[in-house]
Amino acid sequence: MLRLWLRGTGYREIARLSGVDRKTVHRYIEAAQEAGLDRGVGEQKITDEIIGAVVEAVRPARPAGHGKTWELLKAHRDFLETKIGADLKLTKVHDLLHRETGVEVPYITLYRFCVAELGFGRSRTTVRINDCEPGAEVQVDFGRMGLIPDLQKGGRRVVWALIFTSVYSRHMFVFLAYRQTLESVIEGFEAAWEFFEGVFKVVIPDNLKPVVNKADPINPRLNDGFLEYSQSRGFVVDPARVRHPKDKPRVERMVSFVRESFFKGEQFIDLADAQRRAEAWCLGRAGMRIHGTTQRRPLEVFEAEEKSQLLVAPDSLYDLPIYADPKVHPDHHVEVDKALYSVPGHLIGLYVKARADRNLVKIFHRGKLIKTHPRKPPGGRSTDAEDLPAEKTAYAMRDLDKLRRVAFSHGQSIGAMATALLDNPLPWTKMRQVYRLLGLVRRYGATVVDQACKQAVEFEAFDVLLVARMLERGREGVQIALAEPSPNIVALRFARPEEEFAVLLPSKSKGDGDDN
Repeated sequence: MLRLWLRGTGYREIARLSGVDRKTVHRYIEAAQEAGLDRGVGEQKITDEIIGAVVEAVRPARPAGHGKTWELLKAHRDFLETKIGADLKLTKVHDLLHRETGVEVPYITLYRFCVAELGFGRSRTTVRINDCEPGAEVQVDFGRMGLIPDLQKGGRRVVWALIFTSVYSRHMFVFLAYRQTLESVIEGFEAAWEFFEGVFKVVIPDNLKPVVNKADPINPRLNDGFLEYSQSRGFVVDPARVRHPKDKPRVERMVSFVRESFFKGEQFIDLADAQRRAEAWCLGRAGMRIHGTTQRRPLEVFEAEEKSQLLVAPDSLYDLPIYADPKVHPDHHVEVDKALYSVPGHLIGLYVKARADRNLVKIFHRGKLIKTHPRKPPGGRSTDAEDLPAEKTAYAMRDLDKLRRVAFSHGQSIGAMATALLDNPLPWTKMRQVYRLLGLVRRYGATVVDQACKQAVEFEAFDVLLVARMLERGREGVQIALAEPSPNIVALRFARPEEEFAVLLPSKSKGDGDDN
């Protein structure tokens, strides 16, 4: 700085060339001038004595290695330890130090003191874990990329990248999706196995909600749907711990790499276009780069050493099931994917577990399979008559044959009455009358009701209310007999005489024309 100043260089240029602030340059030049250095003399006047005087003036000797501010902070060490131990941010500690103790120090000095003396922010040491054997592990994580057009819904939507990174070869695959759902995750895994042409033995995902229902360092609870999927494809799931990115460092570093190298600055037509270009990027830019750690090309390592060690890739699409925890309603049915399925009546009011795939719906209670139904479309219904009460089964299922059999089981005349009632173009509209007839059997007994029905059938009086009145009056001691029909035709009471139906034409009078 002094040599440049003696050559006539300006303060701004000296600061740029020296890499320091202009204020620092001013302090050094002012100290040199006080020591006797003049700008009119040559560079040979810069002696060791001048340099020593300048250094002593700008940075005086510190016996303890630090200045007065450091010693002042030492006096308040207990205060700082208490506040930092309370998990306060250092900016808040800086404010409290000035407010409660009146000590005002530069923040950078406080930061250096806390790091050196109190261990604040000091990074812990770590060890490098050896890579696994080829084909053993793949790490998976979701990363937010940005906005791309959605041609179906219009506008632009946020797209997420499900990133797969092999622990051994560092070869990677990127699957893009609009949502972080179980369907999207499994679709991404299926695409990954097709891309790698095999399945890794162990998957180490982040605590994705579609994968992990409840995080735990030792015994995490996986989503039922994803657990079944992992079992069907033959891999083991070992989720990373919450807020422990070092559990999956291979994929953690790749999220920003994918965002910066593949996504940013690109123009995509839609999601399908972005997905095609993502796969090409994985095989080209990402797969053929020289990896900073291994110093090898990930795609070449994968093809040569790892691909043959993978599990066999699936040869068919996965039938993604739907899981639900429906409640059994009073109508003996549960709702699964907007369709109704019957269950036994003793479970009314309880919650059951349902699994619905493309063909079947299985219903479980306490881990036991209690019912299986064929899958119905939304709005459909599958009812097993055995799940309904015996006295309501025929009505609920509109089972006319069963209703006739029940009626005949109480008596031939009762069965004949029920058969006559159901002999209708819309027989189910008469089912309530048959149930009323069966109610009379429970009230008066089958023998008495059968006798009353026998009389009603003989006279073709198929009226349940008539039978009910007969039974009621018979209970009161009144004998009722239906009168024999008379062979003579009786004139109707309100019929008019036939003379009123005669048509009389008006008579023609003299002088009337033909037109009349």
